[in-house]
Amino acid sequence: MSSPSKRREMDLMKLMMSDYKVEMINDRMQEFYVEFHGPKESPYQGGVWKVRVELPDAYPYKSPSIGFVNRIYHPNVDEMSGSVCLDVINQTWSPMFDLVNVFEVFLPQLLLYPNPSDPLNGEAAALMMRDHTTYDQRVKGKTLQIINLALAVDSTCMMP
Repeated sequence: MSSPSKRREMDLMKLMMSDYKVEMINDRMQEFYVEFHGPKESPYQGGVWKVRVELPDAYPYKSPSIGFVNRIYHPNVDEMSGSVCLDVINQTWSPMFDLVNVFEVFLPQLLLYPNPSDPLNGEAAALMMRDHTTYDQRVKGKTLQIINLALAVDSTCMMP
């Protein structure tokens, strides 16, 4: 087993042991979903998102590809594709980082401190710069939709 493969396995196991729900897409440990909870003290609090992670063959020397599966309203996330614009993942990735960093530091920081000057969602960025209070209300409303959808799915799964 090559060094990147060992590192990929180690990082994935560390992520799974950090109380994150991880769902494998394939057996090669390169594609999986992670259940990500919105950070406390943010308009995303209470929301749960499914994040798709794809590890390139050169991981950890090349950054993972990260994307939200269910919609999230954020200036640095494309609402339709779920693509994330985050410098630390896209440009300044280092092998010193691991998958736990992505979910415990990078994504929470992204949600807590959006950068409207580098948007993937221009409408969210413009609203944030123009009227931060309305932006926060819109985020909370969209997050509530995610919460209600999850509750509806859970209740239908429990029906006999």
